[in-house]
Amino acid sequence: MEVYMDGTFVPQEEAKVSVFDHGFLYGDGVFEGIRGYNGRIFRLNEHIDRLYDSAKTIDMKIPITKEEFSEIILETVRRNNLKNAYIRPIVTRGIGTMGLDPTHCPKPMVICIAIEWGAMYGDLYEKGLTAVTVAVRRNAPDALPPNVKSMNYLNNILAKIEANYKGGDEAIFLDAQGRISEGSGDNIFIVKNGIIHTPHTLTNLKGITRDVLIEIAESLGIQVKIVELGFFDLYTADEMIVTGTAAEVAPIVKVDGRIIGSGRPGPITKQIMAAFKTITEKEGTPI
Repeated sequence: MEVYMDGTFVPQEEAKVSVFDHGFLYGDGVFEGIRGYNGRIFRLNEHIDRLYDSAKTIDMKIPITKEEFSEIILETVRRNNLKNAYIRPIVTRGIGTMGLDPTHCPKPMVICIAIEWGAMYGDLYEKGLTAVTVAVRRNAPDALPPNVKSMNYLNNILAKIEANYKGGDEAIFLDAQGRISEGSGDNIFIVKNGIIHTPHTLTNLKGITRDVLIEIAESLGIQVKIVELGFFDLYTADEMIVTGTAAEVAPIVKVDGRIIGSGRPGPITKQIMAAFKTITEKEGTPI
């Protein structure tokens, strides 16, 4: 594997970051997860825009243009001879002093990794996932906005650890007010009486795949409502779906031990999953 490291491509064993980089010291940096399908990068421009928005929010100027970053991503995939890929562009604050002050980091570091990675949840796309709500609350938007896709993922990791102990394939976050936020790595949708409901994005990531699901639903004539959701809505849902670049579109069939719907992926979920597969096979920026 070749990795792009701040202006050059190096073998993966030579891809190293200084211990004085604030990305390593403090999780000070941003990243994206992007997928390539069938020789195309899916929703590349949207991912690039979100990366730069994350950087702007933490007052970090990425030292290259969006167009240059897009080309780095494409070249990383080409050099690794990938047709189907998971891509991780990263921008760290860069090397600085041991103090917190980011103004002592003169230049952010740009990294891009591309690997081959299949379905994140394996055969669970057919069977359905088990989810659990967790005690760990989602970062409050007035503390660390969840829409910043930052290198500090401890909030998500703590939720995943709790889900592991509870036997869940995925964790479901609540916000500080007890409303449904998102999964540890994906957005959440429920289906009730033929209508899809999903939370507002103030306390959860503005997911690229989330947007795709909404587009698919509208094209199929399925209404989508953006609303506040609570425990009641989860436990009484007819179907439940999670979406994310890594997770793609996946069904949840059990939450906190309660069976959702029939206990199998539901008809609307299956429609959305099939449409998503079709879109990803056809759309995207050619590698």
